[in-house]
Amino acid sequence: MQNIIIGQYVPGQSFIHKLDPRAKLLTAFLFVIIVFLANNWLTYVLLGAFTLIAVFVSRLPLRYIYNGLKPILLVIILTFLLHVFLTKEGPLLFDFGFLEVYEGGVKQGIFISMRLLFLIMITSLLTLTTTPIDITVGIETLLGPMKKIGLPVHEFALMMSIALRFIPTLLEETEKIMKAQSARGAQFSTGPIKERLKSIVPLLVPLFVSAFKRAEDLAMAMEARGYRGGEGRTSIRLLKWSGNDTTLFIILLILSIGLLLLRS
Repeated sequence: MQNIIIGQYVPGQSFIHKLDPRAKLLTAFLFVIIVFLANNWLTYVLLGAFTLIAVFVSRLPLRYIYNGLKPILLVIILTFLLHVFLTKEGPLLFDFGFLEVYEGGVKQGIFISMRLLFLIMITSLLTLTTTPIDITVGIETLLGPMKKIGLPVHEFALMMSIALRFIPTLLEETEKIMKAQSARGAQFSTGPIKERLKSIVPLLVPLFVSAFKRAEDLAMAMEARGYRGGEGRTSIRLLKWSGNDTTLFIILLILSIGLLLLRS
């Protein structure tokens, strides 16, 4: 669990690190939309090239990213197998008794797995190259016009930032509790599935207690520092849109046009 990369920040001076957080937030949001335009091999190759270039430009250690994706690989593999064995499209390739594998199922499984992998990598790059404070300011700035209709923009942005920061903290706490439970004889990685599920129950109770305790400590610390919400507050960080941010959107526009032209 210590390899989970979502919610963590890695300092750096790369092109992506220096981008305006608003540009990175909008790019991640738009990428989630345009990734669904891909429906053939050429479009997925184009998406893969964009994702790999983004990882390369971020200058993050490849081993670090690989280790971070390890826990997600099980979900991707399970997604692939579900499509392989449940999608009955195209010619029959082969069968294992009652399990039949069709060409359409294999193709659909590969496409959906690649789409899931691209989404995870791009959203992970957002948190890996952007500090939680910048994410908070970026979200608050983007949603600024919503204040006119009474939406608590500042509180919402702060909540999102705290949630991102709590992901690695809670995972670290979970690992500590699992080690303590394992020392008492609990089995999380071996034995029948039924027994493993039973051992998760005593894991959830102390985890929830710890999460509520950390939330209470955070609330008391914020109150002690005079936090009273976003009314009348200003930010010490002033965001500045640069030419690199515009270049990023031009690249994203070219990617969208390419997907539209190449899709079946």
